[in-house]
Amino acid sequence: MISSILLAAQPTVPTTPAWNPTVGIIISISCLVIVLLSTRIEKPLVGPKFPILPISIPTFVAAMAFGHIIGVGIVLGLTNIGRL
Repeated sequence: MISSILLAAQPTVPTTPAWNPTVGIIISISCLVIVLLSTRIEKPLVGPKFPILPISIPTFVAAMAFGHIIGVGIVLGLTNIGRL
């Protein structure tokens, strides 16, 4: 049985945009910015070293994950105000 609270909350969920190149560009740029900012942390070289960037592999994975979270927030925010 579905709770009446869930039925009441269903119409308030905003529509989310379908994937398009603009969404991909926004998420890619946010990931790049976060990776560049991750070089400024106190100890970015703890763990196995990444061969290309001056950060470690765990720092890179964490920065990419955080970049995706920030990018999704930007996409949802832009969609909510009607810009995307």
